[in-house]
This record gives sequence, structure tokens and C-alpha cells, in this order.
Amino acid sequence: MQKRFISSSIILLIIFIIGVFFVGLNRNSTYDTKGLIGKKITNIQLNHFNDKVKITEKDFQKNNFTLVNFWASWCAPCRDEHPFLIKLKNEKNLNILGVNFKDKKINAIKFLDDLGNPYDILSSDEFGKQSVNFGIYGIPESILIDQDLIIIKKYIGPISNKDYKEIKKIVSE
Repeated sequence: MQKRFISSSIILLIIFIIGVFFVGLNRNSTYDTKGLIGKKITNIQLNHFNDKVKITEKDFQKNNFTLVNFWASWCAPCRDEHPFLIKLKNEKNLNILGVNFKDKKINAIKFLDDLGNPYDILSSDEFGKQSVNFGIYGIPESILIDQDLIIIKKYIGPISNKDYKEIKKIVSE
């Protein structure tokens, strides 16, 4: 009797595992954040870089547009995009919010001292937990939002010359 119960349990377990496997195969495993375009950013829980003061919606409303850039000193592609951020700093209608991602403060400060600081506001997400609210899953990534906190465009990977021109065109319209 006990052997029959054990055999039935093993068979049921195998059927369950195979079922889970086939359900998993039919799911779209690509993490896609294109659905964020047109959505409003909510649940902002970022602190300013040097203190525990929270960043608020007002920080995003100083100009018509804000480019939220997620970066780190240890990120080589972040160095590649940095000159474009420096050039974007001159745009009158654009704030740039830098979110230092999973980085040591001392390294971030050295990075900005060496390459220049393009950020109007600097924040830190030491453990990467708050960046998830922005749909971030790697760096560098940037999100262009308007004054109403609506996501206009998302840039995955380093900002290129093409992206720079596109951002410049959007914020100057």
C-alpha cells in the first residue's frame, strides 16, 4: 500500500514538473519596457546623492523635460555616453537627473570630477531597488519624461549621437 502511494506521488510530481516546464516554454521571456512609453512615473523614492532628502515631483518640473539617466562609475558604456550628457546639459528646456546605480559614492564622485558633471540633480540607488520603479534592468539606461512625469522615450544602452540629436529635437520643439 505504501509503495503504491509513493509511486503515485512520484508520478504526480513528474507530471507537475513537466506541466510547469511546458507552460514556461510558452511564455514570452523577453523583458520588454516599451509598454512604459506614455505611462506616468509614480512611486518616486529616490534620495538626493549627498543627503537623505527625497526627490519629489517638483524636481522633475523645473523644465519642460527631464532626462533620467541611470549610470555607474564601473560601467564602461556609461563613459561612452557621458560626452553626450555633457552636451545635453546646455539645453535650456531640459533637466538631467542622474541616478547613480549600485555604486560606491567615492567612485561616483571621482567619475564626475574626471569627466564633468552633467546632472542638474544627482541621486543614488545604492542597491538598485528603486530603479525597478522606472523599469530599469541594466545600465546605462535613460528615460525622457515631460513635466507631467509621462515617459516620452526610453533609451536602453548608452546614449549615442543619434539619440543625442533626437533628445535635442524633442526638447526644443
